[in-house]
Amino acid sequence: TFFGFAGAGCQTDTNTTTFSGQADVPRHVILASGDVVKLTFSSAPELNQSQKVRADGKLSLPLVGEVDASGKTVGQLQGDLVQLYKSQLSTPEVTVSLEASVTTVVISGAVSKPGKIVFERPTTVFQAIMEAGGPSEFGTLKHVRLVRTVNGVQKSQVMNVHDTLIGQGTKPFYVRDGDVIYVPQTTF
Repeated sequence: TFFGFAGAGCQTDTNTTTFSGQADVPRHVILASGDVVKLTFSSAPELNQSQKVRADGKLSLPLVGEVDASGKTVGQLQGDLVQLYKSQLSTPEVTVSLEASVTTVVISGAVSKPGKIVFERPTTVFQAIMEAGGPSEFGTLKHVRLVRTVNGVQKSQVMNVHDTLIGQGTKPFYVRDGDVIYVPQTTF
C-alpha cells in the first residue's frame, strides 16, 4: 500500500491520484535492500538478531532459511515469520522492528540543488525539498508533484507543502524509496 494523503493543509490536484494510508511511518514503511530489521523472539531469545536486507531482498534466518523481505511492510514480514516459525517454535511470537532504513529520492525542478538524495530516516516531502536547498527563487511549493511507482505503474499526486513553510499545521507526507519530487516554477 501507499502512503496516503489525508488533507490537513496539503491540497491535491483533482486530476491526479490520491495516495492512501498516510499516518504511521514505521508500520507502513516498505522494506528494501539495505534496511536493517530487528527480530525479537519472545519464546526463543537465542534467535534474536538484527539483520540487513540483502541486495536480493532476502534475509537468511535460523531454522527457516531464506525469507523474502523487500517489498513488504514490517507488519507483513512479521506475519510471514509467525507462519514460518509455527512448526519450529512452541510459541511463534516474533516482533519485527525497523532499525535503519535507506531511502533514495530524486528531487528536480525549481530547487537550489536538484539531484538524488539518500535519507537514513523517515523523511517528509517537505524535508526532502529542504535537503535539496529549498525552492529556487522561481520555485513554488504550492503545486509540488510526487511521482511514485506502485505495482509497476508510475502514479503522481500534486500537493501544497507551502503551508508547512509558513507555519501552518499540516500532516506530514513521507517519501518512499524511488520517489521523484518535482518542484515547479511559479507562473507569472
